[in-house]
This record gives sequence, structure tokens and C-alpha cells, in this order.
Amino acid sequence: MEFQEIFERVCARADAAAKAQSVLARATTDTKNALLFAIADALDANAGVIAEANAVDMRRSREGGMDEGKLDRLKFDEERVRAAADGVRHVASLPDPVGEIVRGYSLPNGMRLTQTRVPIGVIGMIYEARPNVTVDVASLCLKSGNAAMLRGGHAAERTNAATLDVIGGALRAQGFDGALVQSVDDFGRDGATAMMQARGHVDLLVPRGGRGLIQAVVANSKVPVIETGAGNVHIYMDRAGDPAKAIPIIINAKTQRIGVCNAAEKLIVHRDVAGEFLPLAAKALMDAGVELHADERAYAIIDAMPGHDPQLLVHATDEDWDTEYLALTMGVKVVDSLDEAIGHINRHSTGHTESIISEDYAAIEEFTARVDSAVVMVNASTRFTDGGVFGFGAELGISTQKMHARGPMGLTEMTTTKWIGYGQGQVRA
Repeated sequence: MEFQEIFERVCARADAAAKAQSVLARATTDTKNALLFAIADALDANAGVIAEANAVDMRRSREGGMDEGKLDRLKFDEERVRAAADGVRHVASLPDPVGEIVRGYSLPNGMRLTQTRVPIGVIGMIYEARPNVTVDVASLCLKSGNAAMLRGGHAAERTNAATLDVIGGALRAQGFDGALVQSVDDFGRDGATAMMQARGHVDLLVPRGGRGLIQAVVANSKVPVIETGAGNVHIYMDRAGDPAKAIPIIINAKTQRIGVCNAAEKLIVHRDVAGEFLPLAAKALMDAGVELHADERAYAIIDAMPGHDPQLLVHATDEDWDTEYLALTMGVKVVDSLDEAIGHINRHSTGHTESIISEDYAAIEEFTARVDSAVVMVNASTRFTDGGVFGFGAELGISTQKMHARGPMGLTEMTTTKWIGYGQGQVRA
């Protein structure tokens, strides 16, 4: 099929989604919640079917050489399907942002103005090897009155198809058009390219995946894009940090799930505590199988540890500081000051999440004020940066840009606003 034909078909699907969305936008909160509960029940009832499709995707991806971090994201077994269904129910329980009055006031001439939240329209999502995103995006879009156009990638093609079949069935059973949530996966990569060019048909495009995918969409899309970020995430151990707090936080942030964007990739340590703290941190990380890419000062301290595994210690290169590993690998750097730590983070971070371990209130205040990332944690794991953990039920993605939305994007971030004026008829000179 020629690209022009694919483009026309994608635009036609988007137009069908827009027509269906205009009906959904007028639905009451109770109606939308009933729809979400029906989808959650359908996912539970068909968890085995979706898991079987996922097992095929997992086997083929493993045979194709996919790394463990990506395989973990791809996994959508019965347990994860049921967890996703619970996430849909959580979204149903959240306040509906549509119709919320952001502000309102009266002008001296008697004109009354209100700024009200409304749906964005047709939201396109391009992602890879993340079948849970299919459920998250569908639930968030439907609750916020939007339609969803999805490109979930080749690796999860069977899983996504099975999931969308279940969601589509629930939509139709509740009296809604199945075009509200649909895929362009049958067009392959050309489907993604067509969505990028479908300005006037797709209202907003959100890429979610690795740096290459995100930058390709940002560079080539004619449709407005919200940039979700790769996660070159840092933890800074301050001179006033508590090692008893720091070690479990670092281990959790690095090793709980290595293939996610909120996993810590760099450990920055103040020189005043490096000699005492680094051996403790390095032992804990190495015991967990983490390979450390250390700068010269960190390398010397760790290399002097008795009994350490030399195969898990390598010299860091300049490229390390800009790398999102998504693996059991962590960059380690010693700095002379809080100021140097902040400067290094702001130069090399992707703007996702950073954390400071400190008991010094002044240091904490300076770090949280000056670090230019969407989320800054204090004495807490970077893994907390998540829509579900933040209480959103799910997330569209984690925005690392500064326009419209920043950080985890939930229901409110999936709306725009409309001004409504109750007037005095005409403007007088």
C-alpha cells in the first residue's frame, strides 16, 4: 500500500474518532465512569486471552534478542492485566476535570467570563513494547472526554490487538462508538508517520519510549507534540545525607525495575562523605549485580574495597553522563560541592526526576529550587515519579517539557480550556 493511501486511511480513522469524541464530550461523569467499570470488568474476564497473546510477543521478542529491561516492559501477564484493570477503576473514582471552572470574574461593563476545562479532542499516542500503556491511555482519554489513536509498536502487536478488542467490545456494549479507541498498528511504521502528519485530524501527539523514538516524533511531527522524556535520572548524596536512608533508596531506585524511565542511572556523592559512604553504596549495588561506571575519584575509592568484584567496576567515559542505561549499570561521580552537583545534573539530566539525600534544610531548599527537572525528590526514591503512585490512577506519560504539562500527566493534563462570556451585547468605543 502506498503511503498516500495509508495517510488518507489514518486521517479517516482520526475523523471517525473525532465524531465519536464529540458524543463522548457531552457524556456525564456517571456515564463515563460506568464505561470505565465495564472496561475494567472486561479486562479481568479476558485476562487469560490477553496474557496468551502477550506470551507470543514475549517469546518472539526474546528470540529476537530484546534485552531484559525491554522484556520487562513488554510483559503483560494475567497479574499485570488485572493490575491494569484496577488502574481503570481507580481512574473512574477520580474527579472529572471536564467542566471544572478554572477561574471566573465579571468585568466593569457587566460581562461575566469563565474559563472552563474541556477535552483536547483526538490524542495520538506512539509508544513501544509497553502494552500497559494501551489500557492507561484508553482509560485516561475516555474519562477526560478524549478519543485515542494508538501506535503501540511491532513488539507488542498481538498483545495490543487483544487488549483493544476487549476495550472495543466494552465500548460498543455501553453504547459508544468503537472508534473512540483505535490503533494504526496494521499500517506499521507508516501508520506512525501518518499520525505525525495528520495535522487538523489529530489534535495532539504524545510519544512514549526511548530517546530515539521521542526525538524522531518531536523532529518530524506536524501535529503538536508533548515531549515525554527519557530518564537520565540522578541521586545526589549530600555531605549531610544519612547513609541508613540512602542505601535502601538507591537500591530501590536502581534495581526494582531497571527498564523504566524513573529508575536511577547516576549516583553523585559529595567528597566529604565519599570515602565512608561510597564503599557502602558500592557493595550494596554490586551485591545486586549493578556494574558501576565511576569517575577517577569514585573509581579509586571503590577499587580499594576489599573483596569487590572487579568485573563490576569500570572507568566512566564522557558518554556515560548522558546515557540512560535501562540496565543494571550506574554512573558514579564524586563532586566537591552542592553547587557542582546541581551544575552537573542540569547539564546532563533529561529533566525527568532527581533526588537529594540530605538532612540539611538549606541544602535541600537550594537543590529543589535550582535543579531544573519535572520532579525533585527529597530523601525518597526516584521510582515514586509515576502517575499511579501520584494518585492519578494511570498516566499518559511523564512530560519533561515546560509547556502545558510537566511531570506525570493525568486527567487534568489531558484537558485544555475554553472561555465562555455572558455578555452585554456589544463593545462600545
